[in-house]
Amino acid sequence: MRWRGVNHVEFSVLDYDSSVAFYDALFGWLGYKSFWTLDIGYRSTYYMARFPMPHSYIGIQPARSGDKLDHRARAVGIHHIALWARSRREIDAFHRDFLTPRNLSVTDPPQEYPVYAPGYYAVFFDDPINGIHWELAHIPRLPGLGALRRFRAALKAAAQDHPEWDGPPEKIAFRSLPPR
Repeated sequence: MRWRGVNHVEFSVLDYDSSVAFYDALFGWLGYKSFWTLDIGYRSTYYMARFPMPHSYIGIQPARSGDKLDHRARAVGIHHIALWARSRREIDAFHRDFLTPRNLSVTDPPQEYPVYAPGYYAVFFDDPINGIHWELAHIPRLPGLGALRRFRAALKAAAQDHPEWDGPPEKIAFRSLPPR
């Protein structure tokens, strides 16, 4: 089994300098480090949460074509990317101290999403320059009993909306993938 997921993701951005300023502020607030801004091979800037330890990172580079994204259109491509938050408090502070003062488009304010996982709490927002849709999410390592109850109730409600499901959602959600 793999113990790491995504190595890195890169976004092509419309206005590179404005995007760097926005992402410097965003990732700086969240405690990331920028570890590459050299123009070797191509122009790019990268951000990593646990620099210099090998960990997934996010990069931006100038776009050569395209328009601002609209996640609501659900066009082919990435819909959104979720960043880990340390706690619900961090999400609330990020909403209050980063998103709101900058008048950024908050598509879904901080709230619990019990159907995703016990205690799942998140805020969704858009990059104002490129329209890239972001989420800052927290999933507790040990959810409380209330979060577990809300999760079970949300799954039960989802199952009632889907009579075609052949079994409980927590079991049928997992599928076997072909091996090597």
